Amino acid sequence: MIKARVTVTLKNGVLDPQGKAIEGALGSLGFHGVHQVRQGKVFDVELDTNDQAKAEADLKAMCEKLLANTVIENYSIALT
Repeated sequence: MIKARVTVTLKNGVLDPQGKAIEGALGSLGFHGVHQVRQGKVFDVELDTNDQAKAEADLKAMCEKLLANTVIENYSIALT
């Protein structure tokens, strides 16, 4: 069994209204000096294989087809 963590974030230059709202909320809570908050998504995935190359290929396909909108998002895959 292979475990992986997929992190999806907005590409630079793409507006991030949630990140901006979080930035404002942090300031309201007294956390001053916080700038450029960007939000993202994390997926923890378990794959029923021991073949790392197959796992990476499958995870990339999952990201390209469902987990990330590759027009506006980047993704990274970390096998654990």
